[in-house]
Parts: sequence; structure tokens; C-alpha cells
Amino acid sequence: MNTLEKISNKEAVVGVVGLGYVGLPLILGYVAKGFQCLGFDVDGSKITSLKSGKSYIKHIDGNAVKEAAESGLLDATADFSKASRCDALILCVPTPLDCHFEPDLSYVTNTLDEIVPHLREGQILSLESTTYPGTTEEEVVTRVEKRGLVPGESIFVVYSPEREDPGNPKFSATNIPKVVGGHTPGCLEAGVALYEAAFEQVVPVSSTKVAELTKLLENIYRSVNIGLINELKMAADKMGINIWEAIDAAATKPFGFTPFYPGPGLGGHCIPIDPFYLTWKAREYGIHTQFIELAGEVNRSMPEYVVSRTMEALNTRGKAVNGSKILLLGLAYKPNVDDMRESPTFILMDRFSELGAEVNYYDPHVPEIGKTREHMEWAGKKSLEWSEEHLRNQDVIVIATDHAAVDYKALIEHSDLIVDTRNALAGLTSKEGQVSRA
Repeated sequence: MNTLEKISNKEAVVGVVGLGYVGLPLILGYVAKGFQCLGFDVDGSKITSLKSGKSYIKHIDGNAVKEAAESGLLDATADFSKASRCDALILCVPTPLDCHFEPDLSYVTNTLDEIVPHLREGQILSLESTTYPGTTEEEVVTRVEKRGLVPGESIFVVYSPEREDPGNPKFSATNIPKVVGGHTPGCLEAGVALYEAAFEQVVPVSSTKVAELTKLLENIYRSVNIGLINELKMAADKMGINIWEAIDAAATKPFGFTPFYPGPGLGGHCIPIDPFYLTWKAREYGIHTQFIELAGEVNRSMPEYVVSRTMEALNTRGKAVNGSKILLLGLAYKPNVDDMRESPTFILMDRFSELGAEVNYYDPHVPEIGKTREHMEWAGKKSLEWSEEHLRNQDVIVIATDHAAVDYKALIEHSDLIVDTRNALAGLTSKEGQVSRA
């Protein structure tokens, strides 16, 4: 029985490599469709959690993990030699930037080097990590061929970009249309079969490069428009105009306008990072991606703008940042999740601390800061307890993330000075001079 027949009969074993915000919901999606699944990760705590049926990501339902574990269809391991047991292997590993804003593919290449020796004929190998056009050909195909396997004949190589939106109640891993590109027509056929088995809609494209560019295009579109609105926010603030009101008014136009919203900076693993993968690759072709780079500059400047506005707010109370007690409301990069990746709140914590402030944070979804690649100095710091006493004790509270679980009425009642970067207090009554926008 070949691989496509196994997929059709739900007899294929699906392996997912990297069990984080992308890999975990993906493997649960295949289990829900009745496939035997094997998860791979170098983090032993994730393996232990899955085997015991516990979710380690807050917005992912623990009952779904428990049911998957109890079904007997889900197993997890740190032993990459077991990759040979899988009929399909899907790679969901990080692709960060290095300190020079250049692609860091070490997670991809290191994972491939672990897996490739254990590949066998008939397998499907899919890369989902966001990356620049050409990565699948340059990094995956070359390694597979050195192993003696022929893409499209003895193995099937595809690229299918992840489109996860953590915490979005409308979209789960498998009801977001799945873009798939294959290295050959045979690879594409296999990739479509693999993803059609779990996803409601599959969108085939002509090559892995098109699929790679598709993901970058989606996030560059968002980055550029957010950069535009962040720049307009700064201009509107100087003019005494509420940019949020202007956005809402513009959004009533039934065509030609899509609302984007400002913030204290970009967070998450996609929008702050992905555009620079294309910028880096474009240089190889002599192209200077000016829009992308300008948007990046604007978005990276936003934490400093928030610091400046906070200083102005403190000045109205005759206080300096140095020696002030500053509470940052929200550590996660977006509302209602525990995802801290690339959160601008870390930059605000760094900057306020450098200026001599006593900095704390409150986040109901992040009770304690875990290990991060870039902000290890904050690991172990705990969220301040939510209480009237702690709110009154702050010189200023900066709303960095607008979590729904926060009692904003109590925040206004018990706080003297608030800097709102998310329009979280819209519609609520505050005292004159109590709230500043940033």
C-alpha cells in the first residue's frame, strides 16, 4: 500500500516535529481525524505533558489534549530516529532573526540533520516554518537528495506555510485554508492528499517558492499597514486627534479600506520577523525593499514612542521616570493568550528599567515569565497580584495588551495615571488628565 492510499484509509502515521503554538494544534487536528500521530520535540516537559494528557499552552483546550492522549492515537518523543515510523513528517520549528535582522535557519537545518538519516522511501516531508522563497529547495531538497532519495519519486517534499492565529475563537488549525506547494507535481499531489485529510480547504500552488512567498506576503501586508497606522497615530496625537475614532469612521466605508490598529510595537513570531526574510533574500537579486524596511523602522520605534508619552504623562504629576513605579498591563503580545514571543512589553520593561524605574507587570495569562531567547534577564519574574492596593501604589500604569480578563473599570477607579496604547479604555469614564493615549 502506498502513502496516498494509507492517507485515504487513515492508516498513515503522521509525525509533527516541533510541538509549540503551531505543532500542537496541528497534531491535535490529525488525531481528531483519526490518524495515528507521533510528536517530536527537544523539550522533555512538552513530551511529559502530552503523554499525561495535559496542555502546556493556555489557549489550547486541555480536554482536547486529554482526549487525544486517551484515544491511543497520540504519542510523543524526543527520539528523532523514530521518524522512520512516520508516513508523513511535518516540520513546525522556529525561524527567528539573528542580531543583524537576518534569517536564522538553525532550527530548520538542525532538525533536518536529525531527521534526514532516518528518512525512508515513500514518506512525505513538509516544511511549515515561515521562511524566504527557495528555502525548501536549498535546505530540504538538497539534504534529501544527498540521502539518496529522489523528490517526486521515492520521497515527496512540500512546503505549506502555517497560518495559526493563537487565541482566535473563529479559526482553529484545520479550518484555515491550507496553501500547499510541491517540489514536483508528484510532491504536490502527495502534499494535497496529506492536508486534505485534516483541513477543510487546501489551496494548491505551482511551487514551493510560491507557497513560501504567500506566507511572507500575508504578513508583509499586515506589517506595512500597521506601520502606516502607527505613523499616523503619532501625527494624530500631535494634532489632538483620536486615531481610533478616525479608524472606526473610515471603516464604515464598504469598499477600499481595511482597518488596521496601532499599538506599542509588533509582537508574535510572524509580523515582526517574516518581512525581513524577504528583505534579506531580495538583496540577492539586487532589490531594495523600501516599503518593508520603512514599516519595520516605524514599528520598531513604537516602544520608544510609548516611553516618551509615559514620560510626558509623569511630567503632568511632577515626576520623572527615574524612581517611579511603573506597571505594564499585559505581557503577552496579543489579547487573551499566553504567547510572549517578540512581545513589545519586554522592550518597554528593558527601557523603563534602564531609565531607573521600578518596573512590574500584570498579566492574568502569564503568571511568571519563562525562558525566552532574547530576554533571559526577566525569566522568573512574576506577575504582580491584581489588587486595589497595588493599583494605587503605581505612579503610572501602561496598558500594553488589552486582555479581556482585566477589570478596566477597577483600573480607572483605583489608578491615578494611565497610558493606554490599545484604546482599551474607550467608552469608559475617567477623571480629567488621568488617561493618556500612546
